Amino acid sequence: MLAERRHQLILRALRSGGPAAVTDLSEQLGVSPATIRRDLVKLEDDGLLTRVHGGAVVDEGDQPFAEVAEVRVSEKDSIAVRAAAMVRDGESVLLDIGTTAFRLARQLHGRRLTVITSNLVVYEELADDEGIELVLLGGMVRREYRSLVGFLTEDNLRQLHADWLFLGTSGVRPGGQVMDTTVVEVPVKRAMIKSSDRIVLLADAAKFPGTGMAKVCDAGDLDAVVTNAPVEPATRSSLDEAGVELIVAGKVQA
Repeated sequence: MLAERRHQLILRALRSGGPAAVTDLSEQLGVSPATIRRDLVKLEDDGLLTRVHGGAVVDEGDQPFAEVAEVRVSEKDSIAVRAAAMVRDGESVLLDIGTTAFRLARQLHGRRLTVITSNLVVYEELADDEGIELVLLGGMVRREYRSLVGFLTEDNLRQLHADWLFLGTSGVRPGGQVMDTTVVEVPVKRAMIKSSDRIVLLADAAKFPGTGMAKVCDAGDLDAVVTNAPVEPATRSSLDEAGVELIVAGKVQA
């Protein structure tokens, strides 16, 4: 296999499955661990990933929304179904950017709710649902990731209140810190937290630890985490100590 093709497959594996070990990549690609290590060095030199102990992670911050939307769909749907069940008709829901929030929006059709969002794909999904009062926050458009950001978005949030915030993330550290890969989104996420009564983090298994260099909040700022698989012990302990409810969603039936 040509090196260029291996590099493409390595990046695809990291983007779809999160952090990966050298041994796992070696088995997937049918080459030696030494070859994978050389590939990771080259890809890191090119600024396409970050090597960590025993493997690598890739920064998904600028991945186009359409590309991320095709990854781990069943896991996101299981999380979305469980999160939607937490909301009662008549309540207000603030939906963050990201693909899991979009999957959650699809579960809200036919409900009597107020939905507030900076997620353009959520807006498009719910725009024709007459039972939902839909509030689209203003701001500067991030075209590739279909979101609104900036001081206008933050100012809008200071004038609003939501019963629920369903928050997305790039990664959750073992200490419970919620991270994001894109610095420009962090002030908006923090403003969402301040504007909401109950904060629920939506995070599939690949987000533990996931990626991200910018901290959005600590575990103590959350009320619950909805995920699709058991969380590793260190993170589970941090969430328990902070009094965060951990909800593991079941599989969605086809």
